[in-house]
Amino acid sequence: MKIAFPLLSMLLLPAIQAVGQPAGDTTEIPDQMSLQPVQVESGDGFERAYFASGCFWCVEAIFESVRGVEEAISGYSGGHTKNPTYESSNTGKTGHAEAVEVIYDSEVVSFSQLVDVYFGSQNVTQVNGQGSDRGSQYRSIVFYQNEEEKKIIQEKIAALNEKLWLRKVAAEVYPFRKFWVAEDYHQDFERKNPNHPYVRAVSIPRLKKFQAKFPELLKGAGGRE
Repeated sequence: MKIAFPLLSMLLLPAIQAVGQPAGDTTEIPDQMSLQPVQVESGDGFERAYFASGCFWCVEAIFESVRGVEEAISGYSGGHTKNPTYESSNTGKTGHAEAVEVIYDSEVVSFSQLVDVYFGSQNVTQVNGQGSDRGSQYRSIVFYQNEEEKKIIQEKIAALNEKLWLRKVAAEVYPFRKFWVAEDYHQDFERKNPNHPYVRAVSIPRLKKFQAKFPELLKGAGGRE
């Protein structure tokens, strides 16, 4: 039976949903950049910063090599759904990206230096991914918790854009809202799985490239951890 196009459109209309919303859910997906940032309270003398830049296995290892960083934790942030998982984030429908929580001593390494580490350890112009890891879940996002951090990020992006000429920094700048810790097996993945094919082919080369670029920021440099 042939159905006239206008009639078919009317039949299908109720099923059309915003990306990532289940059928029947009419809740609007918030514009992340319009939300107010959440300031994370410091604890045990450490501050926290949040970054997304491709596979979190790579990013976690990079930040954990930096002097003044106590720990980096893999997780998800930047999206509109609760309790994201590795499987759900990989659909690209949650809005979340693979991200890391960086726990650091601000008397040893500043937020500004962490942003330098962030931009200095990625392809800053690649959209929706890093290297062969492609998709919105691998996009670059740098999160701010207050206006001072936002200003630092914007100034560094502006400086990079001046050098890039026709290309532009692809990283999105989001107010930080919430960080969801990833599954246990993702934590310290590179350190625990040095012979994993992806780690050997992608993670370790990316880490070594960063370390060669910023030797002064590495643990052990200058006699401080």
